[in-house]
Amino acid sequence: MTITLNGSDLTVTQVVAAARHGETVALAPEAIAAMRRSRAIVQDVLAGGEPVYGLTTRVGERKAYLLDPAARQRFNHRMVLNHRIAQGDAAPADVARGAMLCLANSYAKGVTGVRPELAEMIVTLLNEGFAPPVRRLGSIGQGDLGPMADLAHGLITRSGFEVAENEGLALVSSNAFTTAWACLATADAGALLAVFDVAGALDLEAFGANVACLDPVIEQIRPFPGLAATLHQLRLLLAGSYLWQPGAARFLQDPLTFRCLPQIHGAARDALGYVMNILQIELNSSQSNPVVVPAGNLPGEPGSEPGNGQGRIVSVGNFDIGHLAAALDFLRIALAPVVTSANERAVKLLQAPYSGLPAGLAAAAGSPDDALAELAVAGQAITVEARTLAHPVSYELASSVKGEGIEDRATMAPLSARRLADMIALSARVAAIEFVVAAQAIDLRAPGQLGLGTGRAYRMIRELVPFTQADGTLPADLEPLVELVTRGTLTPAA
Repeated sequence: MTITLNGSDLTVTQVVAAARHGETVALAPEAIAAMRRSRAIVQDVLAGGEPVYGLTTRVGERKAYLLDPAARQRFNHRMVLNHRIAQGDAAPADVARGAMLCLANSYAKGVTGVRPELAEMIVTLLNEGFAPPVRRLGSIGQGDLGPMADLAHGLITRSGFEVAENEGLALVSSNAFTTAWACLATADAGALLAVFDVAGALDLEAFGANVACLDPVIEQIRPFPGLAATLHQLRLLLAGSYLWQPGAARFLQDPLTFRCLPQIHGAARDALGYVMNILQIELNSSQSNPVVVPAGNLPGEPGSEPGNGQGRIVSVGNFDIGHLAAALDFLRIALAPVVTSANERAVKLLQAPYSGLPAGLAAAAGSPDDALAELAVAGQAITVEARTLAHPVSYELASSVKGEGIEDRATMAPLSARRLADMIALSARVAAIEFVVAAQAIDLRAPGQLGLGTGRAYRMIRELVPFTQADGTLPADLEPLVELVTRGTLTPAA
């Protein structure tokens, strides 16, 4: 199904579909018309010669310099080249493609003042499967200047497109790079949280846990949406499980990482919902400076100069995406207890005093075999590394010296998005270890019937990782299981 861009209703799901799965993209006719109207206002301003930031003047600390009309197009071309200051390895190709989609959608809103031909060029290359190399480092989040300059240079080089006045600035001053990466990472966070639901439910069976922690009264007396959704999901996964039989629970109350599983995941799910709402707004907003406002476009605003009465151009600070930077920080903080608890449950299953099973989940009681015991070390190491990425970055400031002290603010949103993506990649490995440990414990406990969802997950795990026999060694390679987790094959929906 074609994704039609109009600047108003692009979704995170559509960003994933276009960036990763090659979904076709098109510009809405009304978006093309809106771009033509705003471009006409830009042309009026250029003809009048009034000082307007970025159109008839230079930018940053050089904003006081008026541009000679003959130099304006060259200035916009140089704008792209002069901002290619990004560093490091290239971001994933899906991030570059997502940035292309976000950029085109921002133009479709009709307030950036670019020609529709620029948006059409981006959409054409997107539909051809093109993904320019975009280096991942070097943006402070006040417009992704460095990465967007890489993106713009790749698009211009591939297409031969010649930027006109205002278009060089409109290409580099967007936060499309961060917004796209945030969309992809947030979608991955949702899928991973669902995987952790499955792993947590399997842990409950592996531990012989008390399912009183899933009683429906919990959401009735504490009605957080994420908590209710998590409880519902866990009950579905464990439908038909032996745990619901009288006397199945080994303890009256289990360790908190088992007993509070719904609350931990519920809090993360509500944080995820908050971020999705922020992204929905950010995806369909203009992050550019300046913006073009057609006459009468806003309530009570008849339009004013410059633009000969046809509209106005306003210098704004919408490149400051503090909402998104802080929301991504919040999500990482909420995910930290999820991965920490997952690792703690795996460690407890490996310890005989908690699990009631042989130490290290050895195949025979009293065996000197390490069995899976050393997986605890790997899980702890990866968990610590993932947790360090939860540290907030949205209040950081690299320096206030740049731009003669004018550019004294940084959201660090790109770092916030990148840390979320890195945290998810590490957490997927913790989930894989959790699955292996839980499956071994289930085989040793031989409890009887597993839940409909957990039973399916157990069978998939055993297709990739066999039971560790007596005198056996650790699974040689968990990468196939990590890939299964990352692909979302182990989510309840799958």
